[in-house]
Amino acid sequence: MRLLFERGTTRLRAKIGSRVVEALKPGEIAWDTQVVGFGARRQGGRPSYVFKYRTKDGRQRVYTIGRHSSPWTPDEARAEAIRLLRIVVDGGDPRGDRKIEREAISVADLCTEYLADAEAGRILTQRREPNSASTVATDRCRIDAHIRPLIGHQPVASISRADIVRMMADIIGGKTHRRVKLDKPRAVSHVRGGRGAASRTMGLMGAIMTYAVRRGLRADNPCRLVIKPADGRRERRLDYAGYRALGAALDAAEAGDEWPPALAAIRYLAVTGWRRGEVLCLRWAEIDLARSTARLTATKTGASMRPLCKAGCAIITAMTPGEYVFRSMNADAPLANHRRVWERVVYRAAGLPRDVTPHVLRHTYASVAADLGLADATIGSLLGHRGYSVTRRYIHVADSALISAADTVAERIVAVMRGGWPACDSRPAS
Repeated sequence: MRLLFERGTTRLRAKIGSRVVEALKPGEIAWDTQVVGFGARRQGGRPSYVFKYRTKDGRQRVYTIGRHSSPWTPDEARAEAIRLLRIVVDGGDPRGDRKIEREAISVADLCTEYLADAEAGRILTQRREPNSASTVATDRCRIDAHIRPLIGHQPVASISRADIVRMMADIIGGKTHRRVKLDKPRAVSHVRGGRGAASRTMGLMGAIMTYAVRRGLRADNPCRLVIKPADGRRERRLDYAGYRALGAALDAAEAGDEWPPALAAIRYLAVTGWRRGEVLCLRWAEIDLARSTARLTATKTGASMRPLCKAGCAIITAMTPGEYVFRSMNADAPLANHRRVWERVVYRAAGLPRDVTPHVLRHTYASVAADLGLADATIGSLLGHRGYSVTRRYIHVADSALISAADTVAERIVAVMRGGWPACDSRPAS
C-alpha cells in the first residue's frame, strides 16, 4: 500500500476491501487500484464510497455512491463505480443526472415505484422475504389515503423532518378524513385517520424513505428520530358472557339466511385463534384431516404448520370441497362479505361492543390456553408465532401433544359458547 500526502489529506492507493475501508481515519481517502476514480473516504463519521471523474468541459466532480455497509459493500460499490465510469466514457455526467432526477421525482412518483418493486418481490422484510400481497395492498391503501394527499406533490429531495412531523400531526388530527367510493358496487372506504393510522403510516413512510436513500435520491432518511404515537396495543379479551352471546348469535344466524361458510369462519376463528386472513384464505390443499394438520403456505410470518382440533376439523368437514374452505357465495374464492356478516352477527345479534374484532378472538384464545396452564411455547405453536416455528419448519405433521393441546383449548371455548361453565373453573374470565 502506498501513501500520498496532499494538502493535509492522507491518500492511500490499494485494492479497496472492507479492511481498508474500516481502517480509514478521519481525513483519509483510499483510491482503488483496479477501477479508475473509485475510492473510499472518511470525513468524520462512517466511511463512504465515492467516484471521481471529469466532465466533458474538464470540471472535476466527486459522486458519492453511498455509505459503507448501509447498504454498500466494497464489491457492490466497485460495480456501481464501473457503471458510472461507462456513463462518463459515453459523455454523461452522473452527478448532474442525479441532481436532475432528485429535483424531478415527487413523493407520489416514488410511492408508485416503491409499490411496483414491492409487488415484484424486490422489497424485502427484516426476514429478507418479499412482502405478502396483503401487506402490499395495505401499503397501497395507506399511501392513497394519507401520503399522496398530504405530501405527494413535494419533491423527494426537499422532504424534511418538519414535513414528516407535520404529516403525522395532520393524520392524527383527521385532516385526511373522507369517504371514498370503491370500484365494487355499494363499496365504500372510510378514511378516518387518528393515532393508530398515523403510527402505521409513519412506519411505512420510513420504509419508503429508506428505499429512496438506497436509490440515491436522498442522502438521509427524514423519518429517523421522529417519535411516532404508540400503536395502541389491545389487551382486550372476550369474557364468558361474551362467548355465550356469540354462540347464541351464531346458532340463531345458522337457522336464518346468512351464508353458512361465513358463519363457519367465525366459529373457526373462535376455536383455533388463527388470524382472520389465514382463515378466509384457507385452501383445501393445505388441510390434512387424517393427520389433524394444516400446512399454511402464506401467513404473516411465512409458511406455518398448525394442529387441527376436533372442533375445527368438524367445521371444515361440513364445508363444500373446492379450492377454498370458506368460499364466497358467488364463486370458489375467499369470502368477500365477511365484515358485513361480522357486523350483523357479532355487533347486532350478539350485542358485543365494537372493540371486539376477529383479533380479539385470537387474544382470548391465547388467554384461555394460559388459563388452562399451557406453556408459552405450546401456545405460540398453536397460534403460529414466528418465534416458536423456527425449529418446526422441517416438521410436516403436528405431534399428538400439540393436537391434544389444541383440542383442550377448543373444547373449553365450545363449552362456554354453548352456555356451560368450564368444569374446573366457575368464575368468569376477566
